[in-house]
Amino acid sequence: MSGGSYTLAGPARPGTSLAYHILERQRAIPGASGDFTELFQQITLATKTIHSLVRRAGLVNVIGSTGLTNVQGEIVQKLDEFANQTIIKSVEAGGHVCVMASEENDELIPVPPESHGGKYVLLFDPLDGSGNIDVNASIGTIFAIYRRRSPVGGPGTLDDVLQPGRDMVAAGYVVYGSSMMLVYTAGRGVHGFTYDPTVGEYFLSHENIRIPDRGDTYSINEGNYHRWPEGLRRWVDWIKTPEAGSGRPYSARYIGAMVADLHRTLLRGGIFVYPGDVKRPEGKLRLLYEANPLAFIVEAAGGAASDGRGAVLDVVPTSLHQRTPLFVGSRLDVADCVAFLRGER
Repeated sequence: MSGGSYTLAGPARPGTSLAYHILERQRAIPGASGDFTELFQQITLATKTIHSLVRRAGLVNVIGSTGLTNVQGEIVQKLDEFANQTIIKSVEAGGHVCVMASEENDELIPVPPESHGGKYVLLFDPLDGSGNIDVNASIGTIFAIYRRRSPVGGPGTLDDVLQPGRDMVAAGYVVYGSSMMLVYTAGRGVHGFTYDPTVGEYFLSHENIRIPDRGDTYSINEGNYHRWPEGLRRWVDWIKTPEAGSGRPYSARYIGAMVADLHRTLLRGGIFVYPGDVKRPEGKLRLLYEANPLAFIVEAAGGAASDGRGAVLDVVPTSLHQRTPLFVGSRLDVADCVAFLRGER
């Protein structure tokens, strides 16, 4: 298991369970210890627990806010806190991570001293799209796994967490929607698994996902149009202007939960955009917990992800809750958008 990514080689069979899929690929890696497989099992167990409560949210008094705000200045929903603690408790005792970081926590999340030998680092957004909870719309969980940099045996450090996305070992997300679906990549190949509640397991439903080079939809909150840079406004006007043979105008699709918008974009093509604006030039999305893991997945599926200046995955983070603009999706659609943003079109 050396190198910058955890390569999972070998054929995947439709109908294969997620647990078997990961284990089968681990066996193809010389010297694999099984730590990655066990960590992944702990993460997926947490998502099943979150899903079980999401399905009953209106019946068990977990809809609404806690009355607190997180480090982002956002109102913490009851399900946010439940999801956050579920992932922490599921992973911390496993001994496979040396440190964790969450969108919901101001500081690093330490692990018990007996887990300081963990090889990996886990970063996560426990419940993306919290604003959708009360209206029963799609929400999700996003996670990223890195190999630790600090010496094994000691506690994990901030340096372990502030790694560029390009150094990621694996990334994934779960969509809690009409069905629960987990999508992940370990750098080569993107696979989707749909949860079967009658069995209590994820099964392979979308093998080797590839995003089209160009789509026909765009996702952006146009309510902020007058706050955007001039180049971005021109791009939106252009993409909505009919032109024979060009595929334009594109259709607008915007759910309000990045993981759900990105999931549709990954499967059908197009572009998701969350730019900076005059009110918030650095954008709103968190680099470590949202932009990087989803960019890692999209690039592995043949797409592109930019912050308007270069590849998002090449950005070296400088703070735990750093924000970034994001332009992600089909390769040619991202290229068009960035060209307008830079004044090249």
